[in-house]
Amino acid sequence: MIVLGIETSCDETAAAVVDDHGTVRADVVLSQIEEHRPFGGIVPEIAARAHLETLDGVIRGTMREADMEFAALDGIAVTGGPGLIGGVMIGMMAGKAISAAHHLPFVGVNHLEAHALTARLTDMVSFPYLVLLVSGGHTQILVAEDVGVYKRWGTTIDDALGECFDKSAKLMGLPYPGGPNLEKLAFTCDDHVSALKRFDLPRPLKGREGCDFSFSGLKTAVRQHVEKLPAGNLKQSDVAALAYSFQITAGEVLVDRCHNAIEQFFSTYPQSDKMPAFVVCGGVAANQHLRARLKDLTHNKKMDFIAPPLSLCSDNGAMIAWVGIEKLKRNMTDALDIAARPRWPLDPTAEKRPGGGIKA
Repeated sequence: MIVLGIETSCDETAAAVVDDHGTVRADVVLSQIEEHRPFGGIVPEIAARAHLETLDGVIRGTMREADMEFAALDGIAVTGGPGLIGGVMIGMMAGKAISAAHHLPFVGVNHLEAHALTARLTDMVSFPYLVLLVSGGHTQILVAEDVGVYKRWGTTIDDALGECFDKSAKLMGLPYPGGPNLEKLAFTCDDHVSALKRFDLPRPLKGREGCDFSFSGLKTAVRQHVEKLPAGNLKQSDVAALAYSFQITAGEVLVDRCHNAIEQFFSTYPQSDKMPAFVVCGGVAANQHLRARLKDLTHNKKMDFIAPPLSLCSDNGAMIAWVGIEKLKRNMTDALDIAARPRWPLDPTAEKRPGGGIKA
């Protein structure tokens, strides 16, 4: 089985061809970083226009790289949400047109599910497994019980971690994209003890019961520290120390919340001899410090730590194609009148949270 996946939910125009053996036959991602750099963040209208102008070429290039014709495909899978609705609609219309023209089954993919199932593309992880999904728009802890079956145990009650990274980086005067640049600068800090003492940041919800997150207070604390620095251009050593403290703090919060989730997982899903998996996914999963902290936690808790290759952490077409394969094998297809969705919770039965519930 071979599926074309199309992804246009945010600021990457992407397509990929994947087969049911997990082989990525072609994977093309066109970034929009330069288009959004002057604005210091993603502008939805600019993102949609860029998708409209480039998606046709990306799809053609992907099919050319895979050395395939559309007629040889077994299905089309396209991100149907959640995301910036203009971009999602453009991808959906392109995928529907290909599906209709070549009489191919169509699958509208939940973008969050694609991140959560990437571990099955790369590592064939067995259900159930624990998922930490960390991105610019979402920070959630879920249990993946099966394709289309998820239990959300924790979510952010305000900002997502990726958003906190990006906005904190902007407050520090770092260029777009903020999160990766903050990570790079944090590694240049040469006095860790002094940095943590000088820039003492809050650990929101650390030590509390449950698996929810809160990051708005952390972002506010970064702003307050920046405002106390000497006027004028910020010294790189000061910003590096603040970036280091921020990254350490974020890691401590994730470990604390995930520790609670792991305890809950073992009590809810009694295990056989096979070691269960802890999967981290989403754009923030590319952060090496956070990966290392979570890997240490899961090792101590006797869980198998799974993180996608860096190329599959950010938005991509391969993860969309893989969900298409998973669903086509289960005869879970969609009619061509399926609508694009700006919001699409993985667990619609989960209790809403103030502030964060809309992104559940």
